[in-house]
Amino acid sequence: MTALSDPLALPCGQVLPNRLMKAALSEGLGSAEFGPDERLERLYRRWGAGGFGLIVTGNVMVDHTQLGEPGNVVVEDERHLGALHRWAETAKAGGARIWMQINHPGRQANPLASKAQPVAPSAIALDIPGLPKPRELTDSEITDLVRRYATTARVAEAAGFDGVQIHGAHGYLVSQFLSPLANQRTDRWGGDAQRRARFVLEVVRAIRAEVADTFAVAIKLNSADFQRGGFSEDESRAVISLLAAERLDLIEISGGSYESPAMMGRPVARAASTVAREAYFLEYAQSVRTLAGSVPLAVTGGFRTRSAMDAAVDSHECDVVGLGRPSTLTPGAANDLLRGDTSRLHSPQISLRLPAALMTMASIKAVEGALDLQWHTDQLHRLGAGDDPDPGRTPWFTAATMLKRNGFDAFRSRRSSTAKKDPAQRKFEIERAVGRYLGNPVVRGLSRIGIRTTFATELETTGRKSGQARVVPVSVAFDDTGAWVISQHGTRSGWAANIGAEPKVRVRQGNRWRTGVAELRPGDDVVARARSFAPNPVFAGLTAATFRTLASDPVSVRITFTD
Repeated sequence: MTALSDPLALPCGQVLPNRLMKAALSEGLGSAEFGPDERLERLYRRWGAGGFGLIVTGNVMVDHTQLGEPGNVVVEDERHLGALHRWAETAKAGGARIWMQINHPGRQANPLASKAQPVAPSAIALDIPGLPKPRELTDSEITDLVRRYATTARVAEAAGFDGVQIHGAHGYLVSQFLSPLANQRTDRWGGDAQRRARFVLEVVRAIRAEVADTFAVAIKLNSADFQRGGFSEDESRAVISLLAAERLDLIEISGGSYESPAMMGRPVARAASTVAREAYFLEYAQSVRTLAGSVPLAVTGGFRTRSAMDAAVDSHECDVVGLGRPSTLTPGAANDLLRGDTSRLHSPQISLRLPAALMTMASIKAVEGALDLQWHTDQLHRLGAGDDPDPGRTPWFTAATMLKRNGFDAFRSRRSSTAKKDPAQRKFEIERAVGRYLGNPVVRGLSRIGIRTTFATELETTGRKSGQARVVPVSVAFDDTGAWVISQHGTRSGWAANIGAEPKVRVRQGNRWRTGVAELRPGDDVVARARSFAPNPVFAGLTAATFRTLASDPVSVRITFTD
């Protein structure tokens, strides 16, 4: 029988004193010079005394111009060697091993923190408001990035860390190279699945060549991206087979990206057997046990009870249990479990508790997910300040601190950090933000309580990427055979672009949904058409002026009813 308290020998020769791992949590506690300071020392002193066999740090970036979030620590050379050494030693004082998680955000670079345009395998933007389109990496830049990962690992070893974990999950750069959605290159770094895996293999090999054989090298890898056409479980299994031959010491299984955040506790529907065993990715880990060979497996996400952790380790579905969010409220969670002081860890699901009707909206769900992450990050900041966690902290207070830290820029739409946008693009972004965060909720809220108007109704198109129905509020002028809509920004507008791919639509007329075929009419007089949208002829001039103020490259859209 294998127990949580049993030591685990790793291929590099290190021995973990037990099977509980403090999983990586991005702290955001780096200094203005991108180094660690006393706040990280205080935080990791608490975790170091908490009984964990292994502690993995949050994101440490390999390039100071490309950051995942404000406050990232960056290791490009030995300039912070002394501070890095103190960081490692505070965590190791309690007997734990400490590994540095090393990362590059790629197209997920945070525009509030990064000073350069994001880079990625391909120039494909994320479907997340606020993140600009990345620039495609050149072959020589990719080679330099491989070197950067190896350099960061070498410095981590010199500073006294016991190992590194390559972040290959959650939509960051390594994950982007693996994804057929993010990597559409046709050279040696992309194309088929084998070439998409080249980057991660080169990173592992470069690190192994730079550090001692006794220094641990691990990776965090997605089981899948949970996106249509993305990195699949079958592709993930193939990558694990390749990685198993690269002298790795641990593979941590996770899943999702910030477009589809399964790792945030909001994964796709799960089977009852999975729910009973708590961990989100345990079944997948079991399915790759043979493929991983002698490389131990860790699973993080969902574990809350001692009984579920014991069962997972004893059944050999995983070798290490990762604890993330529970460790923000209980830094000594491992000791509590191993000593029998608790049988269940506390980790609340943070929510603003808005009306149920609003909780179905994608924008509200995104806000809830961000708040949940930030609430737990706030607990880390309290620990870093020398305070105890605050389980009673309200989500609304967290929302206020988010705004204070990041300003209103956090709520703006996609923007570039390297060049000024043309006025039409800027106007489009402002109008889209107003529609997403004000117009859409207002129209839907009115609709739910029975208020109907032709001037503010809803249009349903088919998402050109997702294939799913997309409903947006629009102004419509109905007639006997169909309706007119104006796309204020032409095909910049997502719903207008959807029509170009699939012209079949539905539009709500009063309490009835009408089906029809939509067609862009660029030759139509948009100014005259806008006047016809007025609910009363007296307001025709005002209506036209409003459209003119908000529009950039407007085009009329004709919907012909087919029902």
